[in-house]
Order: sequence, then structure tokens, then C-alpha cells
Amino acid sequence: MVATLAAAMLALASQRQTDTTFAVPAGASLSVNNFGGGITVHAWNENRVKVHGDVGRRGRVEVSLVGSTVVVKTGSREGAPSVIDLDITVPQSMGLTLGGTYADITVEGVQGPISGETVNGEINVRGGKGIITLHSIQGSVTLADASGRIEVNSVNEAIELSHVTGEIKVETTNGDVTLTGIQSSSVDAGTINGDVVYEGTVTDGGSYSFGSHNGDISVSIPERANVTITVATANGDIDASFPLPMTNTAGKHRKTFKLGTGSARMELESFQGDIELRRPQEMRDRIEEHKHDKDHDNDNDNDHDRDRDTSFSFHFDAGAWNYAARYAKAYAPKYAKAYAPRYARTYARMYARTYKQSYRSTDTTSH
Repeated sequence: MVATLAAAMLALASQRQTDTTFAVPAGASLSVNNFGGGITVHAWNENRVKVHGDVGRRGRVEVSLVGSTVVVKTGSREGAPSVIDLDITVPQSMGLTLGGTYADITVEGVQGPISGETVNGEINVRGGKGIITLHSIQGSVTLADASGRIEVNSVNEAIELSHVTGEIKVETTNGDVTLTGIQSSSVDAGTINGDVVYEGTVTDGGSYSFGSHNGDISVSIPERANVTITVATANGDIDASFPLPMTNTAGKHRKTFKLGTGSARMELESFQGDIELRRPQEMRDRIEEHKHDKDHDNDNDNDHDRDRDTSFSFHFDAGAWNYAARYAKAYAPKYAKAYAPRYARTYARMYARTYKQSYRSTDTTSH
């Protein structure tokens, strides 16, 4: 095994484009670190790993076996890190740890635990089972057909989950959160500047929390659901497609409703946005319509109109301005205290790793 991997390392370092395939022990995992480029992982029904790398003239790919983990690292033989695209095929149940800085991550068909983390790149995963953690600072994150304990984060882009089962925690700062076809008894999803959409189960005894600072929240409530719903909006409307029996009103902006036995708990909160409760089919129809409109917009992306940057664009009416003037001093420290340390830690961890890797690559090539 060691000899095979050593030969693979030399081949990947000496050619601009190469493939290497080798057997792996049962239960082996994969760890990939690619500073810049792409990481694409496919699954097959073989106990072998296949690594394909487009390394260019300066790039190199190192493959080694550390314990039961196949480790794939990229680097440069000359100066600054190279842009390298990796295409890797693994056993279907193999666990993955994928990381990069300027790297897009794509996973298709793997049915094991998945960890994906990048600073500037998109993450797109279809599959996964067990603990799944996906984090991007400057890139959208999508996850489909997965099950387990799910944690997904972005800072400056949207998050989309579809047909996911398990415990779910999702958070972004400047982007929409869309959850469709979800089967879960525990969902926590929030954004600061974006909309939140949830279409999925509401299980007896479950816990559901959806929040946005500057966006609308739309949630589907299945027929005969047993749920207590607490709704709070500072400057938005509450709208439902069905009767909502009110049980409590805590001030002007917070209301509680009970459906059935009320055993599940659901909290919906938006500072500057509407809250909508819809029947499942109505929600699915609206999601499909939205996708159609989005596809139509994408078809027109090549026109000569000047695109507008809508990031952090707040649209306040006169009432909102008055409300903001009264309560900004109270809410600004609250949000700063809650979110600044969290994202400071995220940036510090990600960029410390970036510069450490860049230094190692430069230091190695200088010798």
C-alpha cells in the first residue's frame, strides 16, 4: 500500500494531468486540502480511490495514507500556490473532510459523513449520511438527498437544502435560506439579510425556529399538525392561509397560536419582514413558480443591462424609519454582541489556516 501511494505521489507531481488509482482498506476516510481550484468527489461501488489532477506546470498533488485516512494535498513547486482542479472517486460509504481557500467543493453520491469548508467558493453536495457540516464564507451552499445531523453556514451567500432528513441547523448573514422537502423534528434556521422559506414536516414534540432580521419568513404547516406557534415581527404583517386560534398576546408585536394539541414548538421572528403560514401544496406551488422565475432571470444574464448590487439593500417605508430611529440604539448592540464574536472567530480560523498553508507551500519550495 505504501509503495503504491508513493508511486502515485511522484506521478501526480511530475505530470500536468494525471490519474492514479489504488486500493484502500475498509473503513478508510478521505482528507483533501486544496488551496485554490476545485474539489469534486464522486462515488462508486469499489474499495479503491481514484485521483485525477489538473496540476499545470507548477502545481503538485501529494497523496499519502495516514493511519486509515487517505490524505490529498496540493501545492506549488514554484512560488505562490497553484490553481489545481481535483476530481476524486471514492467508495460510496467513505467519510470526507474537504477544505480549501479559493476552492469550489462538489460531492455527488457519497453516503458517508461529510465535512466541507472553504473561504471563497461554492459548496454543492448531493448525498451524505451521518454528521454533515458545510461552511463557506463567500459562497452559496446547497445540500440535497442527505440524512443525519446537519450544520450549514455561509456568511455572504444563500443556503438551500432539499430532501434532507435529520437534525438541521442553518445560518447565513447575507442571503436567503430555502428548505424544501425536509423531514425533521429539529430545525433552526436564520439569516440577517434575506428571506427564510421552510417546506417540510412538523413533528409532534418537535422544535422549529426560523428568524430573519431584514426578510420575510414563509413556513408551510401540514394538515392536522399539532404545534404551538409563536410569531414576532417588529414592522411586518402576519398572514395565514388558514384560521389561527390565538392563545396569547405578549405585547403589540408577539403573538402565540395553537393548532391541535400544540405539542411541537415553532418560533418565527423577523424584525423587518412579513411572516406567512401556508398550506403545504400552496407553498410547493410558490416554490416552483419562484424557481421558474429564477431560471428565466438566469436566461437573461447575458444582456447588456447593468446589474445592481442588492447586497444589504434595505427598503424602509416611513413607519419603518420611525421605528428604526427609536430602537436602533437598543438593537445594534444586541446584534453586534451576538454576531460579531461568532464571525470574528470564523474569519480568524479560516484565514489563519489560509496563511499557514500559503507559508508552508512557499517555505517548502524555497528549499
